[in-house]
Amino acid sequence: MAAGKKFAIVIRGLILSYAVTGLLLLGLAFLVYRFRLGERATDLIIIGIYVLVTFAGGFVTGKRVREQKFLWGFLLGFLYIVIISLLAAAISHAFQVPDTARLSTMALCIGGGLLGGMLS
Repeated sequence: MAAGKKFAIVIRGLILSYAVTGLLLLGLAFLVYRFRLGERATDLIIIGIYVLVTFAGGFVTGKRVREQKFLWGFLLGFLYIVIISLLAAAISHAFQVPDTARLSTMALCIGGGLLGGMLS
């Protein structure tokens, strides 16, 4: 399979990941409203959502690519968090998250995609 076709599969996996992220964040917004969740709990749930959707995206991508699945899962996780970070920077004009939290979230997202790809 050509690299361009594999990259198109990664893009489809990203689209799926962002769609699921939107649905889960909508559900989280309801939970925050209904149960008045604190900021710390909300932040942890958001990171959990990121890891879950990158794992799912990496898994789906790995199933479709069928070779070097870990590499394409890694790429999905990397692109996912880079795009999220760029959007956050564009919207708020500055990152509000401490560097260590941002780096650990990035590592978790990349790891989620990598693991999803490996287990597919």
